[in-house]
Amino acid sequence: MDQANYVLFPSVMAIKSSLVALALVLPAFAQTYLLFREGGGQGYSGPTQCVSGSYCNYQNPWYSQCIPGQGSSSSTPAPTTTPTPTYTSPTSTVDPPTTSPTQTSGPVDPGTCPTLPSSITLKSVPRLNDPFTFFNGQKVTTKAQWECRQEEIFQLVQRYEAGTLPPKPSSVTGSYSGGRLTINVSEAGKSISFQVTISSPSGTAPFPAIIGYGGGSIPTPAGVAAINFNNDDIAAQVNTGSRGQGKFYTLYGSGHSASALTAWAWGVSRIIDALEVTTGHNIDPKRIGVTGCSRNGKGALFAGAFDKRVALTIPQESGSGGAACWRISDQQKQQGTNVQTASQIITENVWMSKTFEQYVNQVPMLPFDHHLIAALVAPRGLFVIENTSMEWLGARSTWGCMKTANKVWGALGVADRMGVSQVGGHNHCAFPSAQQNELNAFVNKFLKLDQSANTNVMRTDSSNQNGFDESYWVDWTTPTLS
Repeated sequence: MDQANYVLFPSVMAIKSSLVALALVLPAFAQTYLLFREGGGQGYSGPTQCVSGSYCNYQNPWYSQCIPGQGSSSSTPAPTTTPTPTYTSPTSTVDPPTTSPTQTSGPVDPGTCPTLPSSITLKSVPRLNDPFTFFNGQKVTTKAQWECRQEEIFQLVQRYEAGTLPPKPSSVTGSYSGGRLTINVSEAGKSISFQVTISSPSGTAPFPAIIGYGGGSIPTPAGVAAINFNNDDIAAQVNTGSRGQGKFYTLYGSGHSASALTAWAWGVSRIIDALEVTTGHNIDPKRIGVTGCSRNGKGALFAGAFDKRVALTIPQESGSGGAACWRISDQQKQQGTNVQTASQIITENVWMSKTFEQYVNQVPMLPFDHHLIAALVAPRGLFVIENTSMEWLGARSTWGCMKTANKVWGALGVADRMGVSQVGGHNHCAFPSAQQNELNAFVNKFLKLDQSANTNVMRTDSSNQNGFDESYWVDWTTPTLS
């Protein structure tokens, strides 16, 4: 059972000149994701011109992009204003394959991304999947290729675990009054509304903010607003009978493939949409974090993975389905640890898609694990909080999985943008003071824009790395991406 049930300063934008060729070869849904490549932000060192037909769009100090269209280019935000956002969420309309899988192959060059076919052949991978090898076997050697690989991972996660994330709805509006932001969403003749509450600090606005699933369990840092998101309103999570219940499914239908985690991530994206078009709330939508604990920590990780506008992702004690890797959790279970596994989690709730149920007893067939879901956040900020005292979370699995995920940030040359702090000796979701300085550092760097903050955090209080054997689980090498 789930143990929470009790209760870069931006540099100049750039994009590869071969982007036009890439747009021609990718499916339409992939274009809206891949065209939005990282081309700016603290630590970025690449070309400094957007290709003709696109313009520079600053998203947050850690991520900027070239956007197709005729918008106004800007390399940095104006000192006293917030840039006008023109973000398009990563989208896919691909449902799980239903025909005999095949594979695609071919060279990977800076101008094209390998196209993931609608049907693919899965193969057993007993160790942690290589982040730097495309499904077709081609190697990732550049940052541009890594973004192609991220899109591939994003598609695979939707197909086999999370369900389809719909594109931004045709209409998203908002209104703010009395500390409440109302989000109104319409699509295909159907409409829903939901609210979040905003608690702002004293001081000079606009403020950074952290969206907390269920309010969150970490202390709200000084100078940061708290946005309380009732994620259960969007997708219910009472038990396995909750599938298809909630406002997301009112809009898209009770049979939609999206899991609760995907529906919640969709909800976070709509909150950010509304913040971007609504006044009076005093929130800077370029400085948004997201957090949650346990089941809601799983949700926070997916929200950060699925929306590049999230500057800082803080999953707390999320365990299996979050920071843990299915493969490592299975090993722990086989060795006698009482840890949540893929085969157990589907008997408890609707956090995963129905398609995932086909693979829970053959986890090595999955073409990803949760180190790759975490890697969808890169190069933005990710601070993973875990607890060695809660056996069910799988201390070895969460530590090994996230320590492995950090290799992606390392390959991008920004290893300190992703940290892990695993400290026991306290109850589940009871944030210990021992992690306060680390939390402050990540908030200061990614939400308060303090470049001097030290976010080089990678620690566990286990004396033996929780028994994680990297030489067994990682049989690939980490490149330095150019």
